[in-house]
Amino acid sequence: MVEFLSQFNIIVVGILASLLTGLATGAGALLIYLKKHVSKKMLDAALGVAAGVMLAATSFSLIVPAIEKGGGGVRGSFIALVGILLGGFFLDLTDKMFPDSNLMLNSMEADEALKNGARLRRVWLFIIAITIHNFPEGLAVGVGFGDGDIANGISLAIGIGLQNFPEGLAVALPLIRENYPRWKAFLIALCTGLVEPIGGLIGIAIVHVSKPILPVAMAFAAGAMIFVISHEIIPETQSDHNHSKLATHALLIGFVIMMFLDNSIG
Repeated sequence: MVEFLSQFNIIVVGILASLLTGLATGAGALLIYLKKHVSKKMLDAALGVAAGVMLAATSFSLIVPAIEKGGGGVRGSFIALVGILLGGFFLDLTDKMFPDSNLMLNSMEADEALKNGARLRRVWLFIIAITIHNFPEGLAVGVGFGDGDIANGISLAIGIGLQNFPEGLAVALPLIRENYPRWKAFLIALCTGLVEPIGGLIGIAIVHVSKPILPVAMAFAAGAMIFVISHEIIPETQSDHNHSKLATHALLIGFVIMMFLDNSIG
């Protein structure tokens, strides 16, 4: 695959890869047509796998290359450290705009204490937050392809695409519960993922124009993704203590699968 893609323009390949990762969100939302009810247990397990996949992709396809491309040793590690913290703080500031976003999935369990309007508002806060959080994922894919490293870019695209699959379902399900038509819930979930090609275009363009920024850009994308994993995905998988251990096992499985794929592709 790497040899085949190497004959094409790297910018075009990077944009198409980030587009496919975004479309994976829509693919996950398609499950609403196949299954009327998805249990919290099933969703927690799927999100656990997604968290593991993202952690591995972040570690092996962003942080390790950032250190290497930053010169290795103390210098490379310091560059990665600064970039990771900048990415995390950036997402933290963004997240402050939507303080209730990480509570959405719990609202899928009927909460009669909330009025319909308040519950629907919380669902839309989550959707907006997911849309914004998808930007650094697209950025990560673009940065991965930015210096011509197709294998690294493919690995990131696969990891983020796998993570987007349950995310699409998580966006569509609450809309179904709020009596949205299935087709509309699917389109909304799809649109949340289509911000990723925008991030991919920006990431690959910046790095392609200025190679010295590559290590910082990789670490920045890694920090942003770690924030999303820690603040959004893992807490949700642990919110139901009956499923917390299952979600942890699923995270481990997702991590080792992505670790294997990353090193096999590379």
